[in-house]
Amino acid sequence: MKHSTDRLVNWDHGLLSEWLVKDKIYSCLISVDQKIIYQFFKNKKMEKKQHKVNSCTKSITSSLIGIAFDKGMIPDLNTPIVDYFPSLLEDPDQKKQLITIDHLLTMTAGFDWPEMGEWGGWPHMIHSQNWVKYVLERPLITEPGQVMNYNSGCSQLLLAILQKTTGQSAREFAVHHLFSQLGFSDLIWHEDPQGINIGGFGLHMTVHDLHKFGSLYVNNGTWGKKRLLSEEWIARTTEPKHLTYPGFGHYGRHWWVSEAPRIGKYYFAMGMGGQYCCIIPSLGMNITIISDTYADTMKPLEMIQKILLQQAF
Repeated sequence: MKHSTDRLVNWDHGLLSEWLVKDKIYSCLISVDQKIIYQFFKNKKMEKKQHKVNSCTKSITSSLIGIAFDKGMIPDLNTPIVDYFPSLLEDPDQKKQLITIDHLLTMTAGFDWPEMGEWGGWPHMIHSQNWVKYVLERPLITEPGQVMNYNSGCSQLLLAILQKTTGQSAREFAVHHLFSQLGFSDLIWHEDPQGINIGGFGLHMTVHDLHKFGSLYVNNGTWGKKRLLSEEWIARTTEPKHLTYPGFGHYGRHWWVSEAPRIGKYYFAMGMGGQYCCIIPSLGMNITIISDTYADTMKPLEMIQKILLQQAF
């Protein structure tokens, strides 16, 4: 299905650029049906710079779990994670044995994890010598599957499971099954002390590569003539599940989900400091933003919502 670009093409692009400059945006790409219709770079360096995309990494983690699931490497999302982390059998809280892979994806594992609260957005596992062990040893404060609580530790456990399941690092798996297929340039993906790629915030990549990742979702999992991710996985992971933080919208499975008048559902990867990859299925639109808005991570999302409101009329 081809979508009209008339409304955006007829915009005052100078006004849009003024918004971006004012809001400390480094780069912005907007495409419809994978055709770039607007681009902005603060300077020439920003176009090719490897940016720290922070928690946008989580949505890429979700896609890698999806590829492994589609290929049967992870046969069941309801598999208890104790199958991968047998140390949980020795934990005094036997309820931890009820945590599943899907609970990690939806961040409903139940751990005491005040990442959005007293930790100020920085998960304390980064101070540990063993991140996976740190996560697994956190006490439960809710029953698994009951309450969503933002938790980068869940993302780390997911990539630990991916490594155990595939025998490859997440980066190796991603390069083979995703990054090389999308034509990514070089990137950086940091690891924890055990050599597990950081699932919640470890990627540095160009704005063009983050935009390509979003375009894969616009195109329902295909790139060119090749299917990289199933439509079923995309639908499953971008389904609105939990409204824990109303300012952001619902949380799906490592994607945020919201809606706009007359446009309907849109979903986005969001990283601290204003990193966004936003997909609007009804418009075939992808808006990717790299920012330096650490004082207000929400600022670029407000700009995205302005764009969507313009599209609604």
